[in-house]
Amino acid sequence: MLNMVSITLNTVKQIMRTMVNSPGYDRVLSKVEVLSATPGKVVCELRVEEEHTNRMGTLHGGMTATLVDVISTMAVMYSERGAPGVSVDMNITYINAAKLGEDVIITAQVLKQGRTLAFATVDLTNKATGKLIAQGRHTKHLGSS
Repeated sequence: MLNMVSITLNTVKQIMRTMVNSPGYDRVLSKVEVLSATPGKVVCELRVEEEHTNRMGTLHGGMTATLVDVISTMAVMYSERGAPGVSVDMNITYINAAKLGEDVIITAQVLKQGRTLAFATVDLTNKATGKLIAQGRHTKHLGSS
């Protein structure tokens, strides 16, 4: 388990680098840049590139779900328990499209953390317009305290 005091912005960036440089699905996040990290909140940015799009040239729903999953997990890790937990529920509301070449800000925040569960919210917004692209909610089981 990670201790919140020992985690810094550089640590969060290193965790992201380790994830995207490892074999497996997390490599799809290689273009995500961690902008800031404070206890219970992580903010990242992604420029939508061809590899992130669906056939209509907009941010793929599966990529959006991955961003909600991973960035909220980073926020949960950078909190008092310091554990990533396991997903028990996640939902995403898709509001607007993010087009090829647009910059997306991903803001994940822990809403509440109890003995065994953590609840987080994630907003994806268009950097230029401030329009909400998608909003996700993620519940994680942290194990016994």
